[in-house]
Amino acid sequence: MIRLTLRSLRAEAPRLLLSALAVVLGVAFVAGTLMFVDGMRAGAYDRAGAFDRHTDLGVYPAGSEPLSPALVERVRGVDGVAAAEGELLGSGGIVGADDRPVLGYVVLAAIPTDPALRSYDVVAGRLPDRPGEVVVDAPTVAEEGFAVGAPVRVGGAAGAARPYTLVGTVDVAGTARDVGGPFVGLVGADALAVTGQRGYDRILVAAASAGDGTGLADAVAAAVGTGATVKTRARILDEAVEDAVRNLEQFNLVLLTFAAVAVVVAAFVIANTFAIVFAQRTRRTALLRLVGATRGQLFRAAVLEAAVVGLAASALGVLFGVGLAGGLNQLMSRLDAPVPGGLTITAPTVLAGLALGTAVTVGAALAPAWRGTRVAPVAALTDAAVQPTRRAGWLRLTAGALVLAAGIAALLTAGPAVQVPLVAAGGALSFFGIVLFGPVLVPALVRVFGLPARRLFGATAGLAVANAVRNPRRIAATATALVIGIGLVSAFVVGAHSTKAGIERGVDAEIGVDWLVTGIGGPLPAAVVGELRARPELAVVHEQRSGLWSDVEVRAAHPALVGRTLTGVLAGDPDRLGPGTALVGRELAEARGWTAGSAITVRGRPLRVVAVVTDGGPAFAGSPVPAGHVVHVVDADFIVLFPDERGILAEIDPAGGITPDRARAAIEAVVVRYPTVNLMDQGAYKKMLTGTVDMLLAIVTGLLGLAVVIALVGVANTLSLSVVERTRENAVLRAVGLTRGRMRGMLAVEAVLTALVGAVLGVGLGAAVSAAAMALLSRLSDGFSVVLPLGQLGLILGVAVVAALAASVLPARRALSRPVVEALGAQ
Repeated sequence: MIRLTLRSLRAEAPRLLLSALAVVLGVAFVAGTLMFVDGMRAGAYDRAGAFDRHTDLGVYPAGSEPLSPALVERVRGVDGVAAAEGELLGSGGIVGADDRPVLGYVVLAAIPTDPALRSYDVVAGRLPDRPGEVVVDAPTVAEEGFAVGAPVRVGGAAGAARPYTLVGTVDVAGTARDVGGPFVGLVGADALAVTGQRGYDRILVAAASAGDGTGLADAVAAAVGTGATVKTRARILDEAVEDAVRNLEQFNLVLLTFAAVAVVVAAFVIANTFAIVFAQRTRRTALLRLVGATRGQLFRAAVLEAAVVGLAASALGVLFGVGLAGGLNQLMSRLDAPVPGGLTITAPTVLAGLALGTAVTVGAALAPAWRGTRVAPVAALTDAAVQPTRRAGWLRLTAGALVLAAGIAALLTAGPAVQVPLVAAGGALSFFGIVLFGPVLVPALVRVFGLPARRLFGATAGLAVANAVRNPRRIAATATALVIGIGLVSAFVVGAHSTKAGIERGVDAEIGVDWLVTGIGGPLPAAVVGELRARPELAVVHEQRSGLWSDVEVRAAHPALVGRTLTGVLAGDPDRLGPGTALVGRELAEARGWTAGSAITVRGRPLRVVAVVTDGGPAFAGSPVPAGHVVHVVDADFIVLFPDERGILAEIDPAGGITPDRARAAIEAVVVRYPTVNLMDQGAYKKMLTGTVDMLLAIVTGLLGLAVVIALVGVANTLSLSVVERTRENAVLRAVGLTRGRMRGMLAVEAVLTALVGAVLGVGLGAAVSAAAMALLSRLSDGFSVVLPLGQLGLILGVAVVAALAASVLPARRALSRPVVEALGAQ
């Protein structure tokens, strides 16, 4: 039986070629992902201690408060400490040679001045030794044309850019401080001044000798007290590696989720392929049974065949995975996000790819193989049994109808119940309901979509519809494979457009000004708002800020702008808001017994309530502030209440009679000196907020595109095998006058109808899931509602139709390749 199975496999290899391609693509995705992440993991281990090569101990804050410079001096005075330096990581900005900020997120770090703690790789010059000196990463220096010894302007959240002397360039490529943008290194005092931070993130300690590390750690711990934690070098490196690996595991999980979708789609394609192939071997199976082969032998032979196909396809998939991982490395490098570690191929990854592909192929072939051995030998020799078309049983259809109804009910109730799990459960149940009920649902839709095709193409389309629905299980399995990929793509497309529309409506509702100034990578510098307010061309300059007082959110407000966020006024007059007054939320007023005219005290400052208002929607889960517990005060009072709170956004309106160009010029005259500040209008602000959504949509669509490709391979494979099955039938049609063009048209219509049904079901399922998600979000914020991007959804359907037409070319060529007489005699 083994020799017979291998010979049969060689003879029918072309029939299994496309199903093997599905396995190749699925395994390539999984193996490529694992290799890519293995490379990143190897790099994570290498770079974890890049800046701790000379660190023996580290002192870290025990809470949220940073470590003061005075504490550095205290640690430096401990016996056995050779050197101690404060270190911080923040963001800043560099002004380029063209007097504009250098693009990209700028990492700003405090660099130790003591040689005993320096772990940076210097490319040219030296590291900074005193205030007023700076080092910049070598690529940025080369791109901007900076020269060692020349001034470079650096700024941050604390104020405008000022010149520092460039004393050297460093190489941080492939380290944790390489995030694709510039790197700036200053001495500790300058780093504190530029970032506006009150203290350091940690203190680096070098021991005077390689003596008792535990004893020195205890001495340093006694010196710093309970406000800080002392860690040994081993612990620092272990935690750095743990953090890096944890982030990689999360990234790996995301990629493997998409890979799992591709593998599941491939399993549908494989199962359908083997079901067709084993059905076409019914006569051969009967002959083997007549000459003594048992059902067990035939089943094991079928499983062996699936294992050989799966193993061979998996091996090719692993090879393609190597290329995919290398391509991802190149892509990340081109996007200025280099991946440390390079390409890493490990034995566990290779074995996992081989095992996965083989297991999926064998698992998908088990049910078709078992069914293929159940035909009685004598009955299988009759023509009626050559092409069995078993219909789905009533138990499966009943279960499918119930599961589908449960999924729809979950999606409908997810919004009112405000339950995220209901959205996921509804989507999953609806999909499984389509799978189970597919043998009835899919053929019915094919007949419906076939009506206009019959009017356009006549009998040719009628034959295509009849061919498509003659085996309900087959066409349902083929269409269902498309439902997975297109359903997920459609869900993300609808969700992305709905989210973007909600964000834009939120900006329209909450931003009622012409210009916005935003902080890049952090809050606005402390002085920029004051300088903008001093410009006579600007009438309104309001920095959006908020602070927490017990269970109350205190917001800075501008009398000219506060009305835009209020959804109602219950008592008083919001227009009377000014110094010493406040607006309070309805729920807070009810809880505290406040009314318009009440005297209240906020953080020790007396205020008078001028209005009770309704503001915003319900609080998000986990928020420390209950819904409606809001107090609005003017900027001057907010500064007294929360002097250290900074905002990331300032709203600006020009003064009366000032043209937009003059207003913009006035704003630019201020912000040009602040490299961590960006100026934009409402349209640009919306684009900035929605840009991440567009990027995520592009990434997700690309990752899910492979699943759609695999499903379309399944359409081509099913059609190709069906052509083999209908060899004599097609020959008869050609003999009675069906032209070659009509034969191609018949197969094209059959492919298009199959793909179109799968695509329509996928788009409908995806849109339903997104609609449920938007209904849930609308309960949390009034700005969200479902938006159907008909153009993009139509494009998805159009791509599926065009791909189906392309998939019908090879099957049509095969159907027309044999002479009519020879085809009539085919068995």
